Amino acid sequence: MQTKHSFVDQIEETLIAILIGLMTVITFANVIARFGFNSNILWALELTVFLFGWLVLLGASYAVKKHSHLGVDAILNMVSPGTARVMGLISVACCLVFSFLLLKGAYDYWAVFADLPPTSGRWFPTGFEDKFRSQSFYEVQDVPMVGFLRFLEDWINYGEEYEKLPKVVPYLVLPVSMSLLMYRFIQASLQIWRGETDRLVASHEVEDEIEEVRAQQGEHE
Repeated sequence: MQTKHSFVDQIEETLIAILIGLMTVITFANVIARFGFNSNILWALELTVFLFGWLVLLGASYAVKKHSHLGVDAILNMVSPGTARVMGLISVACCLVFSFLLLKGAYDYWAVFADLPPTSGRWFPTGFEDKFRSQSFYEVQDVPMVGFLRFLEDWINYGEEYEKLPKVVPYLVLPVSMSLLMYRFIQASLQIWRGETDRLVASHEVEDEIEEVRAQQGEHE
């Protein structure tokens, strides 16, 4: 089981590293183009923004899995283990509801770009809308269309060619990341229920770093 978890971790960490690497390479190339050749990569800024959005949204769910989000556990440290576990379950239940609302909103926003019906219902989905205005023809501003995605023209754009990248592609991260976020909160709730942990935030890296800095200052003194 540990090997399986490590393999999944490697996939997620590799994807995050690729996103950071692409952002760095594209930004560096654009700087060289501007100052070295007095030119400009027109689509560089927009693509970097999309990559950063993917990085943040995917990283949010990964941080839940690694218990790396910032949190305040002063009250949890003052109560009994049983009480802390109950408080942890209440916290994760609130997070599950919130992430479910985010998932609904993310899907509804993305669906029209994919020529799919958004869900009905204001807060919780009660079905799918019968009538909706497709926005599958919407394109990004600068990033050009790439060849291997041309199949989308027949799938969702009724055979019309895309000049720029359709918005359905970069915005796909919205429902995907919110699905992963909800999945990670479900994993966290199971960990609390089984007694493996009593809180969502189990990382104290900030406290450790502060103690390390204090120790270094004490050595210099």
